Amino acid sequence: MKKLSVAVAVCAVLASSYASAEVRINGFASIVGGKSLDSDQTLYGYDDDISFKNESKFALQLSADLQEKLTATAQIIARGEDDFDATFEWAYVTYEYSDELQFSAGKMRVPFYKYSDFLDVGYAYRWVRPPRSVYGIPFSTYEGLSVVYNNQLGDWDSTLQGFYGAFDGDIDVFGDSLPAELNNLGGINWSLSYDWFSARAAYIVADTSISIDSSDSSNLSALNGIIDVLNTNGLTSTVNDLITDEDETTFVGIGFSIDYDNFLFDAEYTQFEVEGSILAEQSQYYASAGYRIDDVIVHFTYEKNDDKHDSSRFNTLESIPLLNTTVNFALESMRAESNVYTIGARYDFHPSAAFKIDFSRVDDDITDTETDIVAVGVDLVF
Repeated sequence: MKKLSVAVAVCAVLASSYASAEVRINGFASIVGGKSLDSDQTLYGYDDDISFKNESKFALQLSADLQEKLTATAQIIARGEDDFDATFEWAYVTYEYSDELQFSAGKMRVPFYKYSDFLDVGYAYRWVRPPRSVYGIPFSTYEGLSVVYNNQLGDWDSTLQGFYGAFDGDIDVFGDSLPAELNNLGGINWSLSYDWFSARAAYIVADTSISIDSSDSSNLSALNGIIDVLNTNGLTSTVNDLITDEDETTFVGIGFSIDYDNFLFDAEYTQFEVEGSILAEQSQYYASAGYRIDDVIVHFTYEKNDDKHDSSRFNTLESIPLLNTTVNFALESMRAESNVYTIGARYDFHPSAAFKIDFSRVDDDITDTETDIVAVGVDLVF
């Protein structure tokens, strides 16, 4: 009930105002099919059997103008990966104080990336999916407050957003779905644009807690076993360096885009760190070039991710060789490094619909494996 409280409140506003307010209903959908081209490898949830469920989705957005500069918005989405069970993705109210300044409260999108506001709207970008190496943080919404200030800086359009709130829900981490809390979640996001060029920067912090006690996966059972042994030996400081309990979290992201004549280019770089936890520091980026030919866009994208712990985290228990080796192994198990190459095309065959096809190859530098995947989809808005 707690998780639904904001959504229910916004829907109550929408329902009570229906008779006197203008209510708009919009929607979007993605029908995506894909398969791995390698019989023994999976990627993005696909194996060597074609599936049209994993990345498909359907959503409706309701917006009500409540007059006197107040609006209410709710978005309901059903994802194939969740058996198309409908959930509230957004639910918030906005007060437009002036043409430049607006305040919002409720459940909203965390502005991690350039395409955060359109993360689920496949029609808004050229790929079948945004580059996963960068767009990989396992949650995307928060409940709280937001303030947005739009103005002109000379010839540049400027948008500055500040926000504060919290996240409480299950996230996919360590290969399992685990309960997590991010308190004091807040930050700033600044975007600038001029003609064919735009740039953005984001800085976000939080206090992160992730519970692993209830998991029965083999990896987390092993980690819990290590923690029990360390506690038994009175090594609480080492335990605190492994568990994720109100640990200071930092996210930094920068990016820019070019849309010049028929040439398109996007690049984003992000760093994400949960200090003093088993989670490795993550750094990743992508660069994507595209070319527009009438209603068709052809594109190529390169992604790189590198997750690792700083060398100072290792060999902290040299006086106890067995535990030292065990802790080193646990930290090293968080290591990840890969390169992703994607070629694809988008065809806008209808004013509100686009057909896409992407071929991606992932080179995993840790396991020394190579996985190919092909995906096709139709994205539409209505």
